[in-house]
Amino acid sequence: MKGCRSTGVLALVLMLSACRRGQEEAPAPPPASTESPSTDSAPAKRVMPPDMNAALASVAPLVASVQPAVVKVEVRDAAPTRRSRPDSPWGEEGPGGTFGGALPFGSPFEDPRDEGPRQGLGSGFVVDARGLVLTNNHVVQGGTSIQVHFSDGRQQDAKVVGTDPLTDVAVLQLQGKVEELPVVKLGDSDALRVGDWVVAIGNPFGLDSSVSLGIVSAKARDIQAGPFDDFLQTDAAINPGNSGGPLFNLQGEVVGINTAIAGQGSGIGFAVPSTLVKQLLPQLEKEGTVTRGWLGVAVQDVTPDLGTALGVPVRDGALVTDVSQGTPAAEAGLRPDDLIVEAGGRPIASGRALTRTVALKAPGSTLPLTVYREGKKTEVNVTLGTRPDLEGVAARRPVEEPEAPAHQRVGLTLSDMDPRLARAQELPRAGALVTDVVPGSSAERAGLVPGMVVVEASGRPVRRASDLAQALREAEPGESMLLRVAMPGGDRVLRALKAPES
Repeated sequence: MKGCRSTGVLALVLMLSACRRGQEEAPAPPPASTESPSTDSAPAKRVMPPDMNAALASVAPLVASVQPAVVKVEVRDAAPTRRSRPDSPWGEEGPGGTFGGALPFGSPFEDPRDEGPRQGLGSGFVVDARGLVLTNNHVVQGGTSIQVHFSDGRQQDAKVVGTDPLTDVAVLQLQGKVEELPVVKLGDSDALRVGDWVVAIGNPFGLDSSVSLGIVSAKARDIQAGPFDDFLQTDAAINPGNSGGPLFNLQGEVVGINTAIAGQGSGIGFAVPSTLVKQLLPQLEKEGTVTRGWLGVAVQDVTPDLGTALGVPVRDGALVTDVSQGTPAAEAGLRPDDLIVEAGGRPIASGRALTRTVALKAPGSTLPLTVYREGKKTEVNVTLGTRPDLEGVAARRPVEEPEAPAHQRVGLTLSDMDPRLARAQELPRAGALVTDVVPGSSAERAGLVPGMVVVEASGRPVRRASDLAQALREAEPGESMLLRVAMPGGDRVLRALKAPES
């Protein structure tokens, strides 16, 4: 029999063999048994694994389609002293002390001993054509200047519009003119199975647009990083700099935000599941923070022995150990030793599952609970309150400072020309003298250095520092201004400086 040809186009799917090339042979019969067949027991059920002869087709088409929407996030912190990042659930040195050496990677501040301005790189991805970019909170936390780099060479400033340190998610808004942005879609992480293929794209160690392939190693991992841990675990290679980058399924949908790695393990990484991110995104974009529902109970997991002792027919759930006075739980009549097995019609397998479920509900909403009390099943309706700031995140948010002058926001320190300096350096006697440039700033990226003299901005003469400052103030946000600059020795060059964003 001739080998049959496969039909259809190779796409981004796992392909199982539809036919085998060459002559197909019938399987050999099993060897004859020397023992008489037993009539007392049924034959053993034979395990039949799927046919995995065909390998994964190339992921190159998938990468080509989604890679343009993956960005490098460049963050600058101008603080001159060491910063402990107190509003991060990871702590000062990351969460290594809490879950066996796992670390948030791509943190923008790699060397806490550095006494000068610091700069770091992370990853992100565009999820809305209006210019919304998702990344990790720990990538942008404390940064005073953020710039997003696309794989096609485009660069745009960005500002933080929302952060949730408890899940390590941040939303950025691109500044200036936003058009023709590549966008990727948030998928359904709940639909993932352990063993499904995933692709990570990011900027590990500054290596832009690096791609790695792996599988989902586990789901719903609690790594003790925060109260709402529900991480995907993957063996796709992710490293410092991947932080905030996307984890894709084979349909090109983002199923996770790469967030942490196990410091003592190889090939163990963690991602915030996309289903959680989708629930947080509207609040983060609109309010800048997340407001969560609250019961007001202390709970623990149920063990088989506890289930037997409580006289309940289940072995999963959240066991109430304490009910605080004046809380929604107390008002609804919940008691210690109540076993909560369902919330809002969804099974509750553990105490942390209850915490996550309640936190995703809006304060003021009614949440029906299925409870076992003294061995009997009952229903309790709770009107949720607003979760207190138990971690003190809100209290430690940085206070907004008055906006700096336009020239300072692009990283320039200016002064008027001094006649003696002009004679000594063969510089013009009038203009805006650049006396300092902040590393990593727009001015540095424009090629401005101390000692240069700006004599013209956007076709208008510059005779003193205030002229250039005024030109920057009057420019459109993000506008590329053409500067004519005099160099020591008399040469003149052109530079393009981006005006500060509004």
